[in-house]
Amino acid sequence: MKFLKHIYLLFVLFAFPLTNVWADDYSDTIKIFKDAGESAVFFNDSYGYAVFPTIGKAGFVVGGAAGDGRVYAKGKHIGDSAMTQLSIGFQLGAQGFSQIIFFKDKRAFDEFTGGNFEFSADASAVAITAGASASAGTTGNTAGASGGQNNANTVGNYNKGMATFTVVKGGLMYEAVLAGQKFKYTAK
Repeated sequence: MKFLKHIYLLFVLFAFPLTNVWADDYSDTIKIFKDAGESAVFFNDSYGYAVFPTIGKAGFVVGGAAGDGRVYAKGKHIGDSAMTQLSIGFQLGAQGFSQIIFFKDKRAFDEFTGGNFEFSADASAVAITAGASASAGTTGNTAGASGGQNNANTVGNYNKGMATFTVVKGGLMYEAVLAGQKFKYTAK
């Protein structure tokens, strides 16, 4: 068991060398999503959104992810959110990514901000990546787009009033897992 902890720590330490994966600038992250393919459209027709500039994820058979974010209603910052994820399955590595969740209407927004909210294991996200496809989302499924963050061609749609997009920031993660995300909301 001690050996596994050492390997896990080495992956975390070496997966993010010389990257800005831990930068937490909300306005820059929002700009990335506004400039990236179809996610830009959601800013115009959603009731609100939750943005997570950096979510760190690591795993070796069992994995986890965590990150802090802000929640916006009609463009105004109204609260904060924390995301945690637990995954199990074939996985190896560490990765950082940004995530945004759009809320189609007040009902979906209220469901998310009502306290503790969970995406079930069958929820998914559209990954906006530069170059190679990357695993992202709560199911371990992959979705990719060629090109850079500013010209990614993505396809997204609301599912139960919510749409989720991710941008991989750095690291390397191989995975075929079952996972779920849990969010905790705190009003400002």
